[in-house]
Amino acid sequence: MTEATGASELRPLQVETNGINVISESERKGQPRDLFWPWFAANISVLGLSYGSFELGFGISFWQALIVGVVGIVLSFLACGFIAVAGKRGSAPTMVLSRAAFGVNGNKLPTVISWLLTVGWETVLVILATLATATVFQRLGWGGGNPTKVVALIVVVALTIFGGVMGFDLIMRLQTWITIVTGVFTVVFIALVADKIHWTAVSAIKGGTIQELIGALVFMMTGFGLGWVNCAADYSRYLPRRSSGSGVVGWTTFASSVAPIFLLLFGLLLAGSSKSLNTAIGTDPIGALATLLPTWFLVPFAIVAVLGLIGGSVLDIYSSGLALLTLGLRIPRYRAALIDGAVMTLGSIYVVFVANNFVGQFEGFLITLGVPIAAWCGVMLADIALRRRDYAEPELYTTSGRYGDIRWVPVLAVIVSTGIGWGLVTNSSASWLTWQGYLLSPFHLGGKTGAWAFANLGVLIALAIGFVVTGLLSRSAVRAEEAAPVPAPAIA
Repeated sequence: MTEATGASELRPLQVETNGINVISESERKGQPRDLFWPWFAANISVLGLSYGSFELGFGISFWQALIVGVVGIVLSFLACGFIAVAGKRGSAPTMVLSRAAFGVNGNKLPTVISWLLTVGWETVLVILATLATATVFQRLGWGGGNPTKVVALIVVVALTIFGGVMGFDLIMRLQTWITIVTGVFTVVFIALVADKIHWTAVSAIKGGTIQELIGALVFMMTGFGLGWVNCAADYSRYLPRRSSGSGVVGWTTFASSVAPIFLLLFGLLLAGSSKSLNTAIGTDPIGALATLLPTWFLVPFAIVAVLGLIGGSVLDIYSSGLALLTLGLRIPRYRAALIDGAVMTLGSIYVVFVANNFVGQFEGFLITLGVPIAAWCGVMLADIALRRRDYAEPELYTTSGRYGDIRWVPVLAVIVSTGIGWGLVTNSSASWLTWQGYLLSPFHLGGKTGAWAFANLGVLIALAIGFVVTGLLSRSAVRAEEAAPVPAPAIA
């Protein structure tokens, strides 16, 4: 399939047969700009509006929140862009390409982390879609209780699993339509609630400290780009080898960032204008936004909210299935997606019908897994930067190849930086995370109640350690690998 004809030859109604194998030359298709559709659709969700409330919760002003929010979004998605380049270099899933840095078996540690993160995210998105639907139905007088939640959960889960099972071609087509529909309806939503903004109230919000700014920055990075880095190459792997690397970086970063920045701006204005809305978002981040709307637009709002969340959950379940296969599970890709769908469903049932305090648990989830995934991201970015040649693809699948069994420098970098990172983060709203923050006192940062307690420095430090250690200590190993002859690219 040629670059020119690739987009027209998508087969969305056929189950993708590719798993973690290298994509053959005949199946590579498209151009870097085609990455716009999956990444934009995955991040156009109206959940982006709620991040305005989440950020103001750190005690910072509107302008502070806007600046650190934009910086956090762009920098974190820029990391996705650089990792996506590995996809077109090696035409394999992200966590398979990670074997070059960690070794074939050493890579199982970050792959487990990746699987937990993607399953966690897909579960979060399904939960939000279910709660939002129930809130809209309640406003309409059509119910909204447990029966509504059950039906909504079944529909959202079914659509997510269907997309994950069908695979790449359906996802690319689905994300195109989700982009168009959600983009149009989101603009209408903003126009309808613009009169709820009161600049006097927004501008009166007092500024925060440097520690609170760093905390908000880290939260935005983990909530956006760092939640996607571990699957950033899963879609660029279908691009032809001759595709522009700068185009891959640019389109991935732009497509992922543009909608969240726009939504964050408007979300900050809305949340800063109403204390009651700000509080309500903590319980039902998307459903709370429905309370601002006229009744006639509630059904379109429910559609755009659910579609936007499904756009993200479909990408996550696709990548979580690939992570299972990378761990060594010998089943077809679609069955791996079904397994992840079952885990996602059980987790969603627990949160929707049993648990409460969604935002506290959500923040705890993001920061806790954000530390090791940041460490992995640092290692991966450094490894990609060190490489000058394409991957020796067949050797990504054997411990006897140049990438070896376990590469201890990157593995230990992730383990040590995660240990340090968890010691420098806290989350008071999640009781299961009270053990974190154990280094805040020894490092004279004020302990778990001090000014640095919620800055969540551990994420940034883990990222930095992973990058610096790999960049300094893996250079000679990478040069030796690239000096060896590269085997012929796989053709099937």
